[in-house]
This record gives sequence, C-alpha cells and structure tokens, in this order.
Amino acid sequence: MTMKTKKDKASWYPLLVITLLLSSLWSCQPSPQSPPRERISINDNWRFYKYENIEKTDNLIYDVRPEITDTNDDKQADSKPTEAVEVEATQETLKAWIMPTGNRFIKDPTKHYTRPKGNPGKDFPFVQSDFDDQDWQAVELPHDWAIEEPFYAGWDTPVGGGMGRLPSPGVAWYRRTLDISTADQGKSIFLDIDGAMSYAMVWINGQLAGGWPYGYSSWRLDLTPYLHYGGPNQLAIRIDNPAHSSRWYPGGGIYRNVWLVKTEPIHIAQWGTSIRTKDVSASQATILLDVTIDHDGNENQNIAIQTDIFVLNEDGSIGDKTVAAFAKKAISMTAQNSSTIQSTLTLDNPRLWGPPPTQSPNRYVAITTLTSGGQTIDEYRTPFGIRAISYDADKGFFVNGEKVYLKGVNQHHDLGALGAAFNARAAERQLEMLKELGCNAIRMAHNPPAPELLEMTDRMGFLVIDEMYDCWARKKTPHDFHLIFPEWHEQDLRALVRRDRNHPSIILWSTGNEVGEQYTGEEGAKIAMRLREIVNEEDPTRPTSASMNYAKPGMPLPETMEVLNLNYQGEGIRNAPAYAHLKGINTSPLYPRFHQAFPDKVIISSENAAALSSRGTYLFPVNEGISAPISDGLGGDPKTGYVSSYELYTADFGSSADKVFATIDQHPYVAGGFVWSGWDYLGEPTPYYLSRSSYFGLIDLAGFKKDRFYLYQSRWRPELPMAHILPHWNWSDRLGKITPVHVFTSGDEAELFLNGESLGRKKKGAYEYRLRWDDVLYEPGELKVIAYRDGKEWAEETIKTTDSPTQLTLTTDRQSILGDGKDLAFVTVAVTDQNGLTVPNAMNDITFSIEGPGEIVATDNGDPTSLVAFPSLERKAFNGVALAIVQPNKGQAGTITIKAVSSGLKNAEVTIEVIQ
Repeated sequence: MTMKTKKDKASWYPLLVITLLLSSLWSCQPSPQSPPRERISINDNWRFYKYENIEKTDNLIYDVRPEITDTNDDKQADSKPTEAVEVEATQETLKAWIMPTGNRFIKDPTKHYTRPKGNPGKDFPFVQSDFDDQDWQAVELPHDWAIEEPFYAGWDTPVGGGMGRLPSPGVAWYRRTLDISTADQGKSIFLDIDGAMSYAMVWINGQLAGGWPYGYSSWRLDLTPYLHYGGPNQLAIRIDNPAHSSRWYPGGGIYRNVWLVKTEPIHIAQWGTSIRTKDVSASQATILLDVTIDHDGNENQNIAIQTDIFVLNEDGSIGDKTVAAFAKKAISMTAQNSSTIQSTLTLDNPRLWGPPPTQSPNRYVAITTLTSGGQTIDEYRTPFGIRAISYDADKGFFVNGEKVYLKGVNQHHDLGALGAAFNARAAERQLEMLKELGCNAIRMAHNPPAPELLEMTDRMGFLVIDEMYDCWARKKTPHDFHLIFPEWHEQDLRALVRRDRNHPSIILWSTGNEVGEQYTGEEGAKIAMRLREIVNEEDPTRPTSASMNYAKPGMPLPETMEVLNLNYQGEGIRNAPAYAHLKGINTSPLYPRFHQAFPDKVIISSENAAALSSRGTYLFPVNEGISAPISDGLGGDPKTGYVSSYELYTADFGSSADKVFATIDQHPYVAGGFVWSGWDYLGEPTPYYLSRSSYFGLIDLAGFKKDRFYLYQSRWRPELPMAHILPHWNWSDRLGKITPVHVFTSGDEAELFLNGESLGRKKKGAYEYRLRWDDVLYEPGELKVIAYRDGKEWAEETIKTTDSPTQLTLTTDRQSILGDGKDLAFVTVAVTDQNGLTVPNAMNDITFSIEGPGEIVATDNGDPTSLVAFPSLERKAFNGVALAIVQPNKGQAGTITIKAVSSGLKNAEVTIEVIQ
C-alpha cells in the first residue's frame, strides 16, 4: 500500500503497529502492562559464534547420528522414504538431560523423564559468565545465520540445491546476559523460544536447564532454579543444525522470537486456556472455557478466577465494555500442582468469525484474572473467534452454515531473501498478495508456523491447515527429524495443539506429509492412529488428517484419517500420455475411488499442481496439450536453467493448473484444494538442481507475480473483471514466426487484436480455463484483448512492444514505515523505455544505494538461478524488474532515499519516511 495523505496514514498505521506488536496481545499471552505478569522480548543484545567446520565443533551433542553414506539430495519430491538407520552412542550425549523439558506434554506421568544427576557442559567456556565473547558477532533475533552468506555453486558442494545452497547446517552458540532484579525473588521465571533450528540446548549460569530438538516447535524452560537475583545471569544456547536434514531450506539459528516471562508462583500455565464454541448461530453461541493454573509455590492457597469477554476490534484494540462474563469461581490450589477449571456461558447475538468476502473475521478476547486476598496475581489474554465449521462428504466444507470452497496455497516458512528469520511485515506482505490472488486458505507446509503468522490469518480471515511433520519414523533425508520422532512426537504434537487451538483460522490439523508409513501397511496405520488420538485429546473440535500421495483407498492408512488429504492423487500422478514414459508413482485420477471407499469422509486436494515456471520467460515451441512434464527443449532450457511461463509445464509428478481445475470441477464433492505452491521458496529447485530456489510458486521469490497468478485469480475471483495476456511482445528474433498468445480472464470469451486487426473471438469450452491463439505470427506493435461476460464487455488489457531501455523507475510498497528496526519497505526497480513501459526482457545490471536512517538488508530479482548473495547491492534485473528490501534503523526517524543506477540508463530514486 502507499500513503499519500495524513488520512491514508491514519487508516493503515494502527494496523501496522498491531502487526509489529502481535506478541503483546495476540499470542494467547497476557498484556505486558499487567504488573503480575511480564512478557519481555529478549531479542536484542545477543552474541553469536558459529564453528567454521561442521565436523569439528564440541562434544556437547544431543545424540549421535547415523553416518551419511548418500549425499545426493537431487531426488524427486515424491521419492519413497526409507527405514531409519539405528546407531549406538560411542560418547556421552546430553539427551537424557533434555528429555524432561517435554514432560508437561506427555500424558502418562509414568512415562515422564527423570533428569540424571550431574551437569554436562558446566566446565565448557562458552557457558561461563566470565567468558569473553566480545569478539563474537553482535546479532538481534530472530536470526538466520545462513541467509547473508554466499551461495554454494555446482554439484559437489557442502549444501546442494535441495537445501538452498546456503550454509544452514552447522553448530553455533548464542550468548546473552539477563538482569534479574531482587524484586523478582519468589516469582516463576521462564524462557520462551518460539523456534530454534535445531537441537537447541540451554545453559543458564553454567547449568544445563534443558532444550528441545525439533526446530519448528515452540517451547518453554523454567529458569527459576538457576537464577541469581540482583545482577546479571549468563544465558548460553547451543544450536545444532545437521547437514542433510531437510528437503528445503530450513534456515539456521534462533529464527523466531524469544521471551522472558515472569509470573507469580500461582499463574495460568503456558498455553493454559482453551476456548471452544458450540451451538453457534447468529442469535446465540455457547462458549466453553478451560483454564489450567499452575502453582509453583510451597504452600496451599485459595484464589479466585474471573474471565471477562470483550470485542477485539479490527485494529487490534479491545472494546470498552464487557460483552459477557463467566461466573467467578473460588478454588484451592495445592502447592506444586496444577488445576484445570471449566466454565460455560451463552453469548447472545455473537459476532461470528468467517472468511471474507462473504463473512467477516470478527474476534473476541477473553481476559482471565486470578486474585488472592483481593490482589491480582495474574492476568492472561486469549484472543478467539466464534464460528462453526463442518465437513460434508458430498457437499464440502462449511463455515457458519455457508459452503466455502477452499481456494488454498501451500506455503513454506522462509521469507525469500530474508530467509527463515521471522519478520512480521514480510509475512504480512505475503498474505496481502495471496488475498489479492483470491486465496482464502493456507496449508502450513510442512511444519508449525510462527505464532504471529496465525494471528495474521485470524485477523485477515484465512483458513488454515496447521501441519506438524514432513516425516515420521521413516526418513526422507539422512538426518531429518525421523531421528527424534519416536521419543518426541507426543511432546511436539501436544505442544502444537495447545499453542494454536484458540485460533479460529485453523480448520484442520495435519500430522504429516507424504510420510513413509504410507508404505508400511498396518504398522504405519497404527502410528497414524496414535497421532490422531493425541490431537483429538487436545482438541476435539477439529478433525485430523495426514496428506497422502501414495496410500490408496484399499490400504490401511486412509482408514485412520478423519479427512482425506490427497496430494496429486485426485488429478492423477504420471498418468496422462505426456507423462507415460516417466518412472515413479503412477496413479490414475482417484477422487471417485476414494469417495466410493469412504462415502462419509470429505476429500481435500491438500497438494496439487506442482506446475513450474520462471517469471517472464517464454520458450518455444509451446506444448499443444494442457499439461506436460518439463523436458529439454519443451518447456525447459537446461543451459539457462529457466522454465517457460506458458504455465503448461510441471514436475514429473505434477499437473498443470488447467488439468487440476478440470478434475476438481468434474468431482464437485471435493472441498477444494491447495496449490503447490503460493510463493517460490528457497531449496527444492525442481527441475534444475544447480539453482537456489523453487519454480513452483504463483509468485516468485522476490514477490513478483508470475503469469500463473492471473490464471488462478481468474478462477478464484470470478467477480473481478480481469484479463491477462501472455507472453510479452518483445520478440525481435521471431518476426513472422508462430508465437502463441494465451489469455487468462474471468470472462467467458474474448477477442484478440494485433495492431488493430482481430485475430478472432473465442469462447471457453467445458473444463477450459484459458483462451488460446496458438497460430499468431509475430509482428511488433500492440496486442489487445477484450474479454466478455454473458455477451457484455467485461475487461481488457493491452501490451505493447517496447523501445530500448532508457531509464529506471523506483516504486515502494509503502511511503512510511516505523523506525523500530523491524519494519520493512519493499522497493521495486523497473527497467523502462522512453514511454515509461517496463521492458519485459531487460536484464540490466543495477546498483542500489541508500541515504538516511535505514539500510538495504537484501536485494533479489526472482531469478531461481541467481547465486548473487542476498545482501549484495548489485543485482541484475530479471525480465525487467528487481527488488530492494529496506529496513529502518531502530529508534531513528527521518527520510530515507533509495537510489538505483545502471550504466547507460537514467537513474532513479524514491523516498520513504521513517516515523516513530
């Protein structure tokens, strides 16, 4: 968005403030202004050290790992997972000291872990308070240690294309002091880590306090027994991110937010509230509240609990009046114990939460207060929404009684050139563009998201599949999380559901993606059922599933699923004539067989398409059919590493959007689907392994729309008058040659004109989603399309052959940003001609510079083959455009000026105001 007036600023500024301060209100945590409870960001003032050699670090290991004998990560995404490799420890490991951290999430107390005697690592220098770390790098969290580094190029590299060619594997340490006041004596003090990649282990004042191995989990440590009061406390965190541990770029380090939480001994537990609704209608709703209270003290105590409900306004502010209140209850808390209090109330005329455009994402906040002797001892805020969701095997998915077709995308967790380090504005920008696309649903592939991302999906009205794992006990890569699954799946899964269960945007839990247990019959089904039972115990209000790309209706695994999540099987895998020669899973379209075998289970296309393209690149000849795998000379160019943007070409296991749409439309009982993928992401560079990033997105890594964006928009926003022509019309080497023209439109027919001459009017046929003029002979000039809807003019677009590049043009997504050191502005540079038209095949070298209170933290152009490091201020335009990401200096205000220069072109600049 842009800001031109003070009125404009007033409209977006409160929302931006709320977005950047999500943690203080929306993360099911109390207000930091509440005296009995403090939640303090400790993202600043860290020192960081990473060992240069991943093989030569220290002996403070979580556990031994199998030897890697196969380093090839250039494999098809649907390759069969294999059995885990057992290994025996030959040295002391710290696992036994870490396992008790998860005890709270193990239901059976007899299976809780007991901490061994001793204190491993106590003599290691990095955990000592007197260790001098001033030579270490100063960093702020969230931090991704690899994203600013150079890419590895070539085949035999330490990190290959699968994991994004950046040095994310390794072992590193983070150190920071915590000043704990004498006034905090007697309080319970916790360290909350939203995400650390991975095998995190924490020492405080030289004492090993615990840790958590799964890099995507959020978790808590009780620091109270180890603290010194009235002075500094030394915190040291060891992170170990193994090589060959992921099928995509995982990032490295403490890449999400970290908090210090201080409470009274009696307090509401971590993620200690659960709000459920039933009997929901426009006139009334029943709200059920569970509150779990911990008593860390040594004496029994009587307390009172009161919960009031307020409206949570669109801008994040809390309404002035209580709209409902649960009955106040008095309870007796036993020392060193926990209690769960259950309450129910009926709310009249509730403001229902639902997805736009037909519904509104209305929210409430429950404020729970604990008092003792008339004094408030804790306050905890739980945002929530009131909505009824249901699934019908024949009709699909419903929210508040209205059928809602799932128009979804799959999203990985990286933020492009910013890497895995979470940034609220970068994530919000992604969601805003998906909203523009017409997307209403997101599958978190294939791991829990940052907590703040779910606050945004609540606020914006997206529907979410919250997913836990990419693998269970069978491995996809040698050191992925199958190594910890047997001992940690219960803790990981219960922690996920407790953290996220109050988010109204979540409609389905997914326990896994394309897991190897699809191949193991009853054994795999037993694991799937165990995971389902865990989720159902924690949240009985939503169904569970796991996405299947291999398991068929007659196999045991689908029997365990409450919802059938099908990856690629609906439209078929490698079954069309163009795919017949390929090896791998071969499946005919299976929607009918699944529907017949499970007539009471709804079907979701949880992952489909896997189409590929390089933005703005068009290769000839053009496939005559509607879907074909990439091959050399047909859709793909192995010399350049580019894939044609005619949007007809796919991964070997995939299908084009046209084929996916047609298959789903022929089976209307399917509740909708999730395209792979919404945005390009780092790693998994199918089909060209020497690249750095994927080709799957509807939007490229820099945030520029591909042609496929408009194909989906034409389907997902039928009410939006739009027409989009491809390819561009700069083809000096194709005079008189056939250059097919395709049109994506929400209209039902269109007429194409070349230099004013009609090339014919065409109408979409049954199960057709684009209009094609495949015999156009190229001549420079003007292409124009006029689209029609029900016989009336609906939309039009014109593209022209441009002149040679003469200048640069700079634009910014926002003209004002906050001077908090976290906000961002995304600045686009376009290479334009004398008429101001973007030259669509321009690849000019561009150099960025900046003046004022900010810095350019990264640049990109969306080219998956580019191995230029993201911090570089020099970058080529890729098919006409490039991007600079600007971040303000913390605590400063003023005017930032960004300049872009390119030899032989007129320079450009743009200004951004930094405000406090």
